[in-house]
Amino acid sequence: MAYHFIGIKGTGMAALACILHDEHYEVTGSDIAKYIFTQDRLEERNIPFTTFDPANIKDGDTVIIGNAFDESNPEVKAALANPTVKTYYYFEFLGKFMESYDSISIAGTHGKSTTTGILGSMLHDLDKTGYLIGDGHGYMPEGAKYFVVESCEFQRHFLNYHPDYAIITNIDLDHTDYYKDLDDYISAFQSFVDQIRKKAVVFGDDPHLTKLHYNVPYVTYGLKDGNDYQAVNVEQGPFGMRFDIKHKGKILAHAELPEAGDPFLQDALGCFAMAHELGMPADDIVEGLKNFKGISRRSVIEEIGENVLIDDYAHHPTAIRYMIDMARKKFPGKKIVALYKPDRYSRLQDFLQDFADSLNTADQVCLCDFPKNAVRENENVTVTIDDLMNLCPGAKLLDIDDVSAKILYDMQPAVYVFMSSKDIYLLKDKLKALFEED
Repeated sequence: MAYHFIGIKGTGMAALACILHDEHYEVTGSDIAKYIFTQDRLEERNIPFTTFDPANIKDGDTVIIGNAFDESNPEVKAALANPTVKTYYYFEFLGKFMESYDSISIAGTHGKSTTTGILGSMLHDLDKTGYLIGDGHGYMPEGAKYFVVESCEFQRHFLNYHPDYAIITNIDLDHTDYYKDLDDYISAFQSFVDQIRKKAVVFGDDPHLTKLHYNVPYVTYGLKDGNDYQAVNVEQGPFGMRFDIKHKGKILAHAELPEAGDPFLQDALGCFAMAHELGMPADDIVEGLKNFKGISRRSVIEEIGENVLIDDYAHHPTAIRYMIDMARKKFPGKKIVALYKPDRYSRLQDFLQDFADSLNTADQVCLCDFPKNAVRENENVTVTIDDLMNLCPGAKLLDIDDVSAKILYDMQPAVYVFMSSKDIYLLKDKLKALFEED
């Protein structure tokens, strides 16, 4: 059977393509010509991809369509018109694919990708494990038992999944172009929780998660008293973090990790709880946490002399605040330069003051304008990058070019925190090249 991916460079699509390739299927794809970091994974596996062309649709193919595409795309139109072709949207196919494994969904507003990456790599010591991460990484070993899947609430897509197990990291209103309000957003998570088949592991410090109704057994994790798995004796600094894990009134394990920041602490603790509930010994779990190598575009840190470059996918005010806080803990005393490129007009408009408040916790704010192909969701969305600039005193408006890289270069020494779901990492690469020339 041959699979063709329309929009193969999408983060989930690239990961799924890699998984099907690992399972020895013929895989091809198409997308825009512009470089996107996810194509690195495809090229490593020699998965062929081209630009969009109806001729790419072959009789008898199974075609998987990226969530952003409809019949205005020539390949989608050709696939739907061909009676010999089976078509699925990404989330539809993934929901069916998960049925073949002991599936573990990772859901929540923040921390999904990192948590999926940690658990997916850690569980190999318990049994063969595949994973799909929203950074383009997908992997499926022969004879896998477990399949760890990043499961996004965007337009309720995660309701296509009926996982055996799930970790839910938090609930923090997002995707306001689709969800009417916080109650609507919470209702989606309740519907998702109703579909879990065996057990849930939830962040007990989140006020919304503890109010959901669970039809299956569940355990909680967090830093507050009353959680089933609690991080205690926590220390964070340039060394990373140290903490003990308390379970049923006793210290179960001690962990020392190179990462810093409360989000990573929470994600690691959630993975510890899930792995322990699946029967993995505590010492093996801690070793798995220590061996985690990180994932693409999630708190990727590069140190060049006195300067630090951090690349992250943060595109929500809460995530931005967390990233800047992590940088201060990991690199105390250094100047923090926060760089942000917005992705959705509605997100910036609905959280405008929150974005400004989060960015202003840095010493210097730098902004890039929206991508040229960004579309305003409706006529009521009127926000511009200038609205955010006006709320960030001293902010600089940059572009992804050599001139902007030189402006950043002149701010050194500093910790530069690049944050966006878009291509701000290209500006990071330009700055890195200047530092490497010194």
